[in-house]
Amino acid sequence: MTNLNSRVVADMVRHAREAAPGECCGMLLGRNDEIVEAVRARNIADSTTTRFVIDPKDHIEARRHGRARGLDVIGFYHSHPRSAAVPSEIDRAEAAYPGALHVIVGLAVDPPEVRMFGFANGNFHECRLVTVG
Repeated sequence: MTNLNSRVVADMVRHAREAAPGECCGMLLGRNDEIVEAVRARNIADSTTTRFVIDPKDHIEARRHGRARGLDVIGFYHSHPRSAAVPSEIDRAEAAYPGALHVIVGLAVDPPEVRMFGFANGNFHECRLVTVG
């Protein structure tokens, strides 16, 4: 079980809506079983595709920002502007960072759907998400 601050959920949903019809992306900062911040990243994938690629400079900067606050990058988030908040075939094919958490914001429904997945052994598995605050 991972705790996710409601402010972080609101930040990710806002980012997803602003980026639509493209996908947004970013890093999740936290410690142990708590996500305390979502750090936006530029999506450097071709904007005509339904995929995301985190800008490496933004990834490095998020790690530095987290370290300065005693936090780690414990996962990533992205949006699905026109589909459900479940890993797509592209997400499955391009996933990396075993052990990382992945939050997906699905804008196909209102209010948006926010779901979290772990990634291990090449597979995604849904994680219990508890929103706090």
